Amino acid sequence: MVKWTFNFILIGIIAGLGSVVFHYLCILGQHYFMDIFAGYRPPSPAGEHHLFTPTATPFNRWILLFLPAFGGIFSGWLVYTFAPEAEGHGTDAAIDAFHNKGGYIRARVPFIKTIASAVTITTGGSGGREGPIAQIGAGFGSFLATKLKLSDRERRIMMAAGIGAGVGSIFRAPLAGALFAAEVLYRDPEFESDVIIPAGISSVVAYCMFCLVFGWGSLFEAPYFHFTNPLELGPYLILSLVLVATGIFYIKSFYGVIGIFKKIKVPNHIKPAIGGLFTGIIGFFLPQTLSFGYGFAQQALNNELTIPFLLFLALGKVLTTSFSIGSGGSGGVFGPSVVIGGAMGGAVGKIFNIFMPGVVTQPGAFVVVGMAGFFTAVSNAPISTIIFVSEMTNSYHLLLPSLLVCSVSYLISQKYTIFSKQVANKLASPAHAGDFFLDILETIKVKDLMPLVKKVDLIPQNMNFLEFKKYFENSEQHYFPVVDDDKRLTGIFSINDIRSVIFSSSIENLVLMKDIATSDLIVATPSEDLNAVLKKFTTKNIDGIPVVEEDDPQIVIGMLYRREVIGFYNEKVEQMKQRIRL
Repeated sequence: MVKWTFNFILIGIIAGLGSVVFHYLCILGQHYFMDIFAGYRPPSPAGEHHLFTPTATPFNRWILLFLPAFGGIFSGWLVYTFAPEAEGHGTDAAIDAFHNKGGYIRARVPFIKTIASAVTITTGGSGGREGPIAQIGAGFGSFLATKLKLSDRERRIMMAAGIGAGVGSIFRAPLAGALFAAEVLYRDPEFESDVIIPAGISSVVAYCMFCLVFGWGSLFEAPYFHFTNPLELGPYLILSLVLVATGIFYIKSFYGVIGIFKKIKVPNHIKPAIGGLFTGIIGFFLPQTLSFGYGFAQQALNNELTIPFLLFLALGKVLTTSFSIGSGGSGGVFGPSVVIGGAMGGAVGKIFNIFMPGVVTQPGAFVVVGMAGFFTAVSNAPISTIIFVSEMTNSYHLLLPSLLVCSVSYLISQKYTIFSKQVANKLASPAHAGDFFLDILETIKVKDLMPLVKKVDLIPQNMNFLEFKKYFENSEQHYFPVVDDDKRLTGIFSINDIRSVIFSSSIENLVLMKDIATSDLIVATPSEDLNAVLKKFTTKNIDGIPVVEEDDPQIVIGMLYRREVIGFYNEKVEQMKQRIRL
């Protein structure tokens, strides 16, 4: 246990240092690319501050138009030359590694992802920080487990702990980071329980490492919002419907762009540049949709933005994120979701504030709830998202409306997800295929298969082989229990056991069936589970086993065959799959 804890602490330290390096690269890139080159200085959230003195460079839309394309050229070359799996938003790659690759991630991926994402986002591409940071933490967790020669299961846990550490530190939300790593793996409301504690340890350590460098506190600073009027739940319910519609538009747009760029007959290295050019065109008219955009979410919390600005910010951010990441660029999708959801929530809150000022008194509260509801709608991770937004905004007084909006958003949009590598549940995950097989077998008892236990003829132990030979001519049995005069089991033999005698006619009258039968009996009782029974089948590679009375193992009930056991298991699995589909 001490060794494991040390491993998770080490993962947290590396993930925290990775967050520090990535965040510093982003600040550096924004200063040189967006400030010095284009004169564009977007606002920062309350929890972050400029490390460099802003320049006096005048704002130049034309440079902003082409800047994302230049970032795309470099990012595309870097990714597709050295680590093609680092394309896109990163979290999907980590999810795929968990389910399908035993938690294995190539060691070079975190480094390539860090540089490519920093360049993509700081040249104007719309993306979030969680994708690259998730791969940094996950990559180190995978690397450490591989070096220690741990099992696939242990590597998956350490990889997921790295995801939680990276995401929890970069967004200053350690609890949410741990829950996110356990919840985002599945579309259904299910957690990877083995991950929560390890990810919690790593996330706390990584968060402390990050805050020691960049200061303590939350990413955003929200005014004191509170929920006191039940009538406000009506507008919040409307908000959830708006968020679902926007979320579906986001997912369709994102994967629509991915589909288009897959069909474009140009080298993959060039595609992020083309996506960057489209991003730049949108940014030429709506510069607030470029790069991170967290500062505008902060202004929305402070009720400083107009309804048109918020709507253009949300819808424009959907398009710039789709072109920046969907074309093969590098960056996360959670960060843009925070901005999109916050902007849509702010717009809905301000509209209700105009028409229902007595009910909706704080439009900024809708920004907080909008952040949570929107990402729930696109990620199928309602619990961690609620905690995420509460930690990020330091606002815990809106849990009730957040729970309502997230629950409704999840229920309506459950079949949609921005994370294409999510699987439905543990049943559908290759990572749990063996666990599920054993779990099912252990829940089925032999008594559940009693209709499949076949009555067989019992062979008297003193019957000679000549008598048995006459009997055998009309029998379809393959296994023959041998009993004494009181019908009590003393042995068993199969048709394979009589091969050595069947052609020796000279000894047919001398050989008794008890001489052929083995007394080393392997039997099953009605209370045994099928996992134990299958192990008995494989012990001596037999196809049938006697089922005996629970209280008297010498009284034969019948024979249970391996084929019937496997058939019954397959039928149970199919029934469970049908229930899940419904």
